[in-house]
Amino acid sequence: MKRILKWVGIVLGVLVLCVVGFLAYVNFSGMPKFDAHVPTITVESTPARLVRGKTLVLTLCAECHRNPITKKLTGYQMLDLPEEFGTAYSKNITKHPTKGIGGWSDGEIIWLLRTGIHPKTGLYVPPWMVKLPNAADEDLYSIVAFLRSDDPLVAAEDVDNIPPKPSFLAKFLVTVGAFKPYPYPTKTIAMPDTTNRVEHGRYLANGVFACYACHSGDFKTMNELEPEKSGDFYAGGNQTMNAARVLVPTPNLTPDKEAGIGNWTEEEFVQTMKTGFKKDGRSLSAPMGAYWHLSDYELGSIYQYIKTVPAIKKPRIPATEVALSANATNGEKLYNKYGCVSCHATTGLGYGDLQLADKKYPTDSLLADVILHPRTYYPLTTMREWAGHIPDNDLKEIVTHVRTLSKKSGR
Repeated sequence: MKRILKWVGIVLGVLVLCVVGFLAYVNFSGMPKFDAHVPTITVESTPARLVRGKTLVLTLCAECHRNPITKKLTGYQMLDLPEEFGTAYSKNITKHPTKGIGGWSDGEIIWLLRTGIHPKTGLYVPPWMVKLPNAADEDLYSIVAFLRSDDPLVAAEDVDNIPPKPSFLAKFLVTVGAFKPYPYPTKTIAMPDTTNRVEHGRYLANGVFACYACHSGDFKTMNELEPEKSGDFYAGGNQTMNAARVLVPTPNLTPDKEAGIGNWTEEEFVQTMKTGFKKDGRSLSAPMGAYWHLSDYELGSIYQYIKTVPAIKKPRIPATEVALSANATNGEKLYNKYGCVSCHATTGLGYGDLQLADKKYPTDSLLADVILHPRTYYPLTTMREWAGHIPDNDLKEIVTHVRTLSKKSGR
């Protein structure tokens, strides 16, 4: 009996050492590397591709890569990344030859977007970078054409990339294959028939913009290669994060008439998506932006497709409120009420930079007009046009609070 217990103890000890050794390996080895088989592709730039590419980059890339200070795609902290995954920064994807992607081949860009494997280092880029395993080849070519263009958004900028600090959990999930690269397609992926609105909408919602990823039940049950197999497909509940670092569960977009959007018309859906305001006048919750740069036909096609997914009666979970101090000013309360905090954070430096408001907007009337008509000043912004949605008295209080954020920053 003693001999048996002795051997059991030895076996358990070896197992413990193996587990500890594996965990130490995960912690100190960093992200795993994979072989890169970069395709030989040369993309021709055409006017149509530049227009389409800009739309795709603004929708898929700009919100994470556009730096509020440089106003270019020079990279920025991923504010919507849950803390348990560590700290990450999007990369400089301007045309700078060494710090951006100006020295990359067209095939290298497409390889990364398809697989998630860095073509030069072999490192796997974790799932918070948009990947396009199901997008049509033509849309990939359009993205490349725009990134090569003379648009100011991608003009070469000498900005260093900040190394990520992945948590142990992130490294562990990649090491065990929970997060893993996607296979490069073995055949051409064609554009859908855009006259078939349901098929067109399915392609846009699932293959390009990945609406299902946020609007399904959980990132852990998301299936990027076969989106329809994602848990609670389009029924919402997934925990997204805004710039204020609070959780925002996504709404139900299935055709359920009580919990979803079964009572919405196509026009109501399109206007909500383009303006960022629901049909009852309430603002959509960040990180959801205003998709004014998509056409009515594209957004309407997404609506027509969503009407065909199975209805699920799953009520929305209330979003977490940003905690206010007992001595919060009325302006700070309104800054929270209207959702400014969800994009600009409590400090004023979130997806947009409010910390330079005093220098950039010397008069209150100018700052107020920027809030009401942001696209007049920043044509590419996804900020909502607040004209008609904020009463004058509330707007004055918000302007006063924004100026306090500017002063506190010391910039």
